[in-house]
Amino acid sequence: MKNDIMEFFKLPLKEKEAMKQLPGGIQGYGQLFVQSEEQKLDWADMLVLSTHPFASRDIKFWPTNPTTFRDTLDKYSVELRKLTGCLVRLMAKDLGIKNPELLGILLSEHLQSVRINYYPPCKHASKVLGLSPHSDGTGLTVLLQANDVNGLQIKKDDRWFSVKARPGAFIVNIGDLIEIMSNGRYKSIEHRVVINTDKERLSIAAFHSPPFEVALRPFPELIEAEEERYRAITVGDFMKAYMTDRLDGKRLLESLKLKK
Repeated sequence: MKNDIMEFFKLPLKEKEAMKQLPGGIQGYGQLFVQSEEQKLDWADMLVLSTHPFASRDIKFWPTNPTTFRDTLDKYSVELRKLTGCLVRLMAKDLGIKNPELLGILLSEHLQSVRINYYPPCKHASKVLGLSPHSDGTGLTVLLQANDVNGLQIKKDDRWFSVKARPGAFIVNIGDLIEIMSNGRYKSIEHRVVINTDKERLSIAAFHSPPFEVALRPFPELIEAEEERYRAITVGDFMKAYMTDRLDGKRLLESLKLKK
């Protein structure tokens, strides 16, 4: 997967733009994955593709150069769904969730998409960001860095900390949807990407979420002994709000918190 990512972004711009995002669309090659007019352009190019369910794939956006790209991404996405299933089961065990029907929401026909990122170097790196501060509007995000250039930072106690890239390791981020379903026991991670002055950075993020029709709310087992902290919303409505707003920390999630 790493090799195919690097080879794709080496292609001439004209060839990459053959897979350009359509107006109002999300999938394809471009510079935005949210559609807010208030969103500032980040210092990055990206390729966004839906990978699961199969019917959601828009194959015209899947590169044929390198020739191995489609097959590699297909196999990679399958293995990541298996990994995500293992992680969700472990998290459910930690939370005390035993209802298999509830677990099925995240394990059966969950949504999966990938965003392949290219962050070119910039001599004025301190004046730009590769990706604006935000938390992921998903369940779980699995990130793989394609080279050894650092840039990912996470926010804790109002300070930014760099995440060191480790060869062969995944970085797993909790998304907003898991924070809601866990009633805040698992917190989504606010993060950003900073730019290197001399070196490019490449990565692939895979996003996993429940189906659009699922009503998001804390698991019943978690609110028997504590107050419900988030108002209910469907995954589809949450995604629509997320994708049409600007990236701005955890603003959308904060708006769903119930006042005490």
